[in-house]
Amino acid sequence: MKLLKSLLALALVTSGFAAWAQWQWIDQDGHKVYSDRAPPPEVPEKSILKRPNARIPVKPVVTDAPEPPVDGAAAAVPVLPTPKVTGVDKDLEAKKKQATEAEAAKKKADEERVTKAKIENCARAKQAKATLDSGTRIGRTNAAGEREIMDDAARAAESKRIAAIVASDCN
Repeated sequence: MKLLKSLLALALVTSGFAAWAQWQWIDQDGHKVYSDRAPPPEVPEKSILKRPNARIPVKPVVTDAPEPPVDGAAAAVPVLPTPKVTGVDKDLEAKKKQATEAEAAKKKADEERVTKAKIENCARAKQAKATLDSGTRIGRTNAAGEREIMDDAARAAESKRIAAIVASDCN
């Protein structure tokens, strides 16, 4: 019975050590955050208060050169500068750049297609204008499928429409 009680007491004591294996930091709003996972990369080192397996608050060591040792025993342990975490994912940046380039290429292809269509429309409009200006009789098919010759009013309207196309597409 005593053995069972001592094992139970030991289990309770060791379960308290699991609570020490937590991260503690101050977020951007000034609230303390407790987690079993590391803080996100955008949390500065100075805001991290506690790391797992560290019983005292962590203060980052930011030195470029090691401090002179106090005694001969401490000379064997060099002080390393804290690595900077930028929070930039190179793969994500590469994918974003690739997507931007693909979008720019698509936009350029669309612009080239529109430009090519305008050039073709301009050439057709100039040819139609030359035909209208020549004064020859022009026949066309009406909605009923019958062939009819353009009169002066229809010729003037068609000339005005073609002039608008030339003005918009030939610039």
